[in-house]
Amino acid sequence: MKKTVRLAHHKMARLTHHKRVLIYVIFLLFSWVSLLFAPQRHIDLVTIDGVIGPISSRIILKAIESSIKDSSEALVIELNTPGGLDESMRLITREILNCEVPVIVYVSPSGSRAGSAGVFITLSAHIAAMAPGTNIGAAHPVTLGAQVDSTMMEKVENDAAAYIKTIASKRGKNTEWAEEAVRKSSSITEYEALKLKVIDLVANNLRELLDSCDQRKVSLPSGERTLNTKGVEVKRIRISLRDEILGVITNPNIAYILYSLGMLGIFFELSNPGAIFPGIIGGICLILAFFSFQSLPINYAGLLLMALALIFFILEVKIVSHGALTIGGIISMLLGSLMLFESPEPYMRASLSVIIFVVLATAAFFVFAVGMGVRAQRRKTTTGEAGMVGEVGVARSALKPEGYIFVHGEIWKAEADEPIEQGEKVVVKEVEHLTLKVTKKK
Repeated sequence: MKKTVRLAHHKMARLTHHKRVLIYVIFLLFSWVSLLFAPQRHIDLVTIDGVIGPISSRIILKAIESSIKDSSEALVIELNTPGGLDESMRLITREILNCEVPVIVYVSPSGSRAGSAGVFITLSAHIAAMAPGTNIGAAHPVTLGAQVDSTMMEKVENDAAAYIKTIASKRGKNTEWAEEAVRKSSSITEYEALKLKVIDLVANNLRELLDSCDQRKVSLPSGERTLNTKGVEVKRIRISLRDEILGVITNPNIAYILYSLGMLGIFFELSNPGAIFPGIIGGICLILAFFSFQSLPINYAGLLLMALALIFFILEVKIVSHGALTIGGIISMLLGSLMLFESPEPYMRASLSVIIFVVLATAAFFVFAVGMGVRAQRRKTTTGEAGMVGEVGVARSALKPEGYIFVHGEIWKAEADEPIEQGEKVVVKEVEHLTLKVTKKK
């Protein structure tokens, strides 16, 4: 009996051992599969190179959303900007301040800057870094479009100063310098920024930046997080073709060229009804230009002057003004071009060289077109009855006073005021009811 019980216990022990081994193997296999298919640690990288506006703000917001979705260790914004629109800047900083993914703003590569709106964005990051040979500052607000009085300008300045101070305070940065950047347009180099605690570190390249950020603690809305960025994979967020195109056309120079091309396209369509192609191209260019104007400081007087230039050019085709309308159109276009963008910041205006080139090219075209039209009007008529006047023919019969002449390859009935013998040369003076009035050629 005892032997039987011991045998049963032995079998149970063996069975339990096999189960343990099986469970252990399953656990190892599951762990291996989990490691195989688990996403690798990575950081997301997006590059912003240009003016801060609706397109760049949308790119950054989409990058933040993507980083949260794919559980990125951090989002690095590689920044180079002269500044931009206040509304777009505030939208970006608000999203960064409330982001659940650590955001690192890296002013890079060498030669880049974080100017104006870029200062706010850099200070709002969980970690602010700069590459050697970069600078940050000059964040004094400027008005775009209509001029404002000193009281309103003071309100704008105070608002911007308060906003940048609260951002700097939240991120533990130098609030005094931040206020100077707004009120005094203070601008400093990367090492000055590091010394003044405006930024957290200076890094030569992205890999050095990530290694330097490793094990740093950042504060997120959900709590504190320690960064694990050493040796992580860098995943660059690709900007969509749509955003790239929209980013290009919001450049003031491109917007100005699109508007000019749109006007020329409409001119060709109205002056040559049925051409279709110029009208299609002109319409598309005008729509793209007006889209660009939404994010640019447009002066509507300049816009109307350029539209008036188009009207003058069209009237030149319909009315004989001997070039007066063309001259008026060119002057109107030049003045409108110079007034079109109203901003003290050069990056928000069309380049003077671009304006001069477009105006001169347009002027040269219309001077050529009007000159051809005037020459065509002065040219002697060569067809129809009027084309016969002044032609030289030969009398096929005696004209006493009527007879027949050979002129312009045809035989015509003719009438002369004086007798003309057969074979003599005659000149057509007038055409009356298919009868030519001629005189003897002197």
